[in-house]
Amino acid sequence: MTTAKRDTYTPETLLSVAVQVFNERGYDGTSMEHLSRAAGISKSSIYHHVSGKEELLRRAVSRALDGLFGILDEEPARTGRAVQRLEYVVRRMVEVLIGELPYVTLLLRVRGNTDTERWALERRRDFDHGVADLLRAAADEGDVRGDVEVRLATRLVFGMINSIVEWYRPGGRGMAEKDVADAVTRLVFAGLRTQRQDPPGGLTPAVPGPPPRTPAGCGC
Repeated sequence: MTTAKRDTYTPETLLSVAVQVFNERGYDGTSMEHLSRAAGISKSSIYHHVSGKEELLRRAVSRALDGLFGILDEEPARTGRAVQRLEYVVRRMVEVLIGELPYVTLLLRVRGNTDTERWALERRRDFDHGVADLLRAAADEGDVRGDVEVRLATRLVFGMINSIVEWYRPGGRGMAEKDVADAVTRLVFAGLRTQRQDPPGGLTPAVPGPPPRTPAGCGC
């Protein structure tokens, strides 16, 4: 693991290093000594800025949660038909996950062993419920198929998106953020949208999407 240089140390550097160590060792397996060595500063210098490692954890998961909840406040997530809003939210979830990859990875790995972790899990559930409500509204409007139970569909969508943290590597060959967002959105809504019957041509998506593109690789 790369150690931060003293002369480039800032509170933001400390948070970035802490997130890296938490993701590598697990939060429970990380001590202040581990953070001190990784940041290249003394433990007393860390305590000058934060009360301890749990404050660093709260700052880190707050950054991830703020990014996710911010999606729901964006104009395209608040206006229009529910299915259009849902599609926008799904795409933006992928973009936020990739843009804040270490922080969202940490958020997805908390287990509820501390007050901060339990708070983060509750906030995650609130976000999940917001997305589930959109999916339910889209089904009520007839734009999303009704033969898949909403809670199951929500879990499957989140499962696909959350799995990105396990394999995506920034700068991976041919797999840019937009490629991943396009692929996830296309796969989710090809399965979720209701179908309309065209004259003898057969079944077509209610809102046709762009032709699929095949990325060169996933950067694994």
